[in-house]
Amino acid sequence: MASSAATPPADRIDVFWHEGMLCHEAGIGVFDSGLDPGFLDVLEKHPENSDRVKNMLSILTRGPISPYISWHSGRLALVSELHLFHSPEYVNGLVEADRDGGGKMICAGTFLNPGSWDSALLAAGTTLSAMKHVLDGHGKIAYALVRPPGHHAQPTQADGYCFLNNAGLAVQLALNHGCAKVAVVDIDVHYGNGTAEGFYRSDKVLTISLHMNHGSWGPSHPQTGSIEELGEGEGFGYNLNIPLPNGTGDRGYRYAMTELVSPAIQKFEPQMIVLVVGQDSSAFDPNGRQCLTMEGYRETGGIIRNLADTHSGGRLVIVQEGGYHVTYSAYCLHATLEGVLKLPSALLSDPIAYYPEDETFSVKVIESVKRYQKSIVPFLK
Repeated sequence: MASSAATPPADRIDVFWHEGMLCHEAGIGVFDSGLDPGFLDVLEKHPENSDRVKNMLSILTRGPISPYISWHSGRLALVSELHLFHSPEYVNGLVEADRDGGGKMICAGTFLNPGSWDSALLAAGTTLSAMKHVLDGHGKIAYALVRPPGHHAQPTQADGYCFLNNAGLAVQLALNHGCAKVAVVDIDVHYGNGTAEGFYRSDKVLTISLHMNHGSWGPSHPQTGSIEELGEGEGFGYNLNIPLPNGTGDRGYRYAMTELVSPAIQKFEPQMIVLVVGQDSSAFDPNGRQCLTMEGYRETGGIIRNLADTHSGGRLVIVQEGGYHVTYSAYCLHATLEGVLKLPSALLSDPIAYYPEDETFSVKVIESVKRYQKSIVPFLK
């Protein structure tokens, strides 16, 4: 996509995108099962469908934030690049499944259909391009608008709609290009288990995941996302999970960001920050129950931007993950990027408006997590 006609403000976000990612279709059925029970007249699209990303694309193109956006074309990842994070055996299995014509359920809810593999390669390559753009000094803030998502994909297996771990590939690229430390903050409603698994034994990558307390959901997702999953060996203490109670809301997320995320980033002192963003934490998403509104996303974006300015020289790469309410996800993305830009006032009002919340229980949970982490994580003591 060509650059915006208007000259963007000095503070801009470089967005990386390729329309070929729209070619991945996971089918229809009852939610993400792909099943037709035989007694429904209307079967909905799989939650991870192209409509949600089309709205994200259009709101950045034509919404009030558009003057702050510079557009860049994504690309296919090379198969060799996938080995930055994934095992050759796993990658070869996906290549063979695609050569056989696709039409395969890789794991529950995750379908490799014709066009899916090229879309996955585009998502991976586009994210790598976003990271390379920042590493090469062409911009400070880059956003990879990609699908299929990636943060559940582990080095050796797919999971949760994800084939390739886009963020994990970008993090390893940053390490290979001289970044001594990289911090990942994942605010998708589900545990970023794949990213965590990829760096579980490394003290070079701090992975922090804020997610609803959903536990394991089967063989493809053995990780629980509990506070006890802290990493192993040299990586002990560098995987911080923040499982939040359902309905945590804006104030609860702000408290978690202030009391847990910010202090950890400050002590870790990363040279690059990666924000893994999913709008399925919103109040109206069919796949989550965390009740964030546009204001919560805007505040989170602002906190992350301040951390990047303080600790990573302003370098920030944002990677798209979930978000399945076709309209509200786009609005929440817009709000997140408003926060990242530190705009003095909101450019868009919330179309769904106020959602009542009570952060009392969330604060108790967050304080409990803080006590646990400080008592057991060496670099936080």
